[in-house]
Amino acid sequence: MSAFDNAMTQLGLAAEKLGLKESDILKLREPNKVYEFDIPVQIDDGYEKIFNGYRVQFNNARGPYKGGIRYHPQVDLDEMKALAFWMAIKTAVVNIPMGGGKGGVSVDPKKLSKSELEKLSRGWVQKMAEHIGPRKDVPAPDVNTTPQIMAWMSDEYAKLTNDSSGATFTGKPLDKGGSEGRESATGQGGFYCLDEITKRLSMNPSQTCIIIHGFGNVGFHFARLVHDAGYKIVGLSDSKGGIYNADGLDVDDVMRVKKDKGSVINYEAEKIGGSAILEKQCDILVPAALENVITKDNADKIKAKVVLEMANGPTTPEADKILRDKGVYVVPDVLANAGGVTVSYFEWQQNLASEHWSESDVLAKLEPIMRKSFNAVWKAHEEHNIDLRTAAFMLAVKRIVSAMK
Repeated sequence: MSAFDNAMTQLGLAAEKLGLKESDILKLREPNKVYEFDIPVQIDDGYEKIFNGYRVQFNNARGPYKGGIRYHPQVDLDEMKALAFWMAIKTAVVNIPMGGGKGGVSVDPKKLSKSELEKLSRGWVQKMAEHIGPRKDVPAPDVNTTPQIMAWMSDEYAKLTNDSSGATFTGKPLDKGGSEGRESATGQGGFYCLDEITKRLSMNPSQTCIIIHGFGNVGFHFARLVHDAGYKIVGLSDSKGGIYNADGLDVDDVMRVKKDKGSVINYEAEKIGGSAILEKQCDILVPAALENVITKDNADKIKAKVVLEMANGPTTPEADKILRDKGVYVVPDVLANAGGVTVSYFEWQQNLASEHWSESDVLAKLEPIMRKSFNAVWKAHEEHNIDLRTAAFMLAVKRIVSAMK
């Protein structure tokens, strides 16, 4: 099944529980607008190369489209539609007044020079400038896109439109209107969800082992927070493979080795093949890389009591069912990783009001939103005797449908 098919299966389960009308379901299944375009880039060697660019604007019933731009060789329209739909659900789960969108370019950014990357980023904006804006569509960084890329995009948008608010792109560097706390926001939001679920399941942090699959920005910040809170991190992985130590890993040490030598696998610990780490012994498994890593083929081998989804769409619907039947709690991506979009929303608010909030202000606003959203999802889960993902979807879909009406 494709990522979008997975997303629609999840929608179907929630729609059935809510008893939605067929006409409402049909509206929720179709994105409002889809943009596909070529981005010609003058390569440093002198010739021109064409890249495929995308933006899917899924639903704006609750506010401007909101969602990242990713640079990855696997970017295609199906993935963009799925991610844009999940963004619409995510903003509704945490009840911020925004919709859902997603954009991207099919490219391996590691193969581009800095100047080529800048041309590509500005080229994306040139194709999309009339369709985005502070009250229309507010993109952000995603996989392989950085604050620097957002700065180029924001600058290009300002040049083309004379809009100097900076409120069209979020995830910008601090000196270009970015928000304090943005870099760690997704990890921070996930940490609040972890705290809530471990309390409910009476899990003691010092006796709780965690594996994090994906040690990029999100995985690293999340790892630091849980490490500092006294949890034991026993496994970490990146795109080159994983490491495991039942006695615990020192997160900062591992990060130092990754920076020096390019991967966690150069750290002194048991080496594990990339996805095999998902099946190692732990209490909480945190997929923090790409989608579709927990599937029908490996779900029954997962030993964790809780799967906390920090990546977008890491668990397929077939895997969801297997985990549910095993009694595993899955804290869904649309809740667990919503800290990032929530702080993006704060950045947008700050830009529109020409304000700059301190990091402590940002976190003081983020924490109650995440905890309240978790509580609402947990309540629906208990009331309807359903898994946490369906509970989150029910909550979100109800809010979107009511806004559409």
